Amino acid sequence: MADDQESFLSHLVELRDRLIRILIVLLIAFVPLAFFARELYSLFAAPLLATLPAGGKMIATDVVGVFLVPMKVALMVAFLVVLPYILYQIWAFVAPGLYAHEKKLALPLLVASVLLFFVGMAFAYFAFFPMVFGFMSKFAPEGVAWMTDIEKYFSFVLGMFLAFGATFEVPVIVILLVKTGVVSVARLREWRPYVIVGAFVVGAIFTPPDVISQFMMAVPLWLLYEVGIVLAGFISQKEAPVSAADIAD
Repeated sequence: MADDQESFLSHLVELRDRLIRILIVLLIAFVPLAFFARELYSLFAAPLLATLPAGGKMIATDVVGVFLVPMKVALMVAFLVVLPYILYQIWAFVAPGLYAHEKKLALPLLVASVLLFFVGMAFAYFAFFPMVFGFMSKFAPEGVAWMTDIEKYFSFVLGMFLAFGATFEVPVIVILLVKTGVVSVARLREWRPYVIVGAFVVGAIFTPPDVISQFMMAVPLWLLYEVGIVLAGFISQKEAPVSAADIAD
């Protein structure tokens, strides 16, 4: 019992130390970026500003919003910059408790999930936002000044970044489900009609209430599900001979 308590406390101490390292590195990355907070916000708001009517601007209804929102953007960028280090610390904490075959699976999936999350954010920034904002600007009634508060814009964009980043994780989730034996590739193919319907439901929930937004989330979600099935099937076929040999041995 004493040994178990000592081991538990040592894990807590290690976790605390790694969290402190993450916070320190995040602060180191944030401080220089804070000096460019205004420029970072300009890039952050570029998709909307490019679609506003001539003379259109964003507004700040909060007294400190003009300061806090750019700082939030700088903090978000700092987090993305140090994300590989954060994931390294997480990996270093959990890796000693994994078996060799689990490490072999977890590390590539961890790297792939980070890359796919960034790809999802890039898709939202370069494809989703320009199309949706362009549609909204043309749909605005005559005589209505279409402007938005910077705090609301930040919340909307951050939510879409998270939504599309999570959407692009679908192949990793599918592969993980197959590799852990939770579901088979054949069963995933059988679920295809339900996934397509579910993708449009997810698009309707997490995107603005227009058809374009829903399609731009639902279609990639469905296609990424198909990619996950193909990759999971390829990996399963590739490892099948090895498993048979191991059984023979």
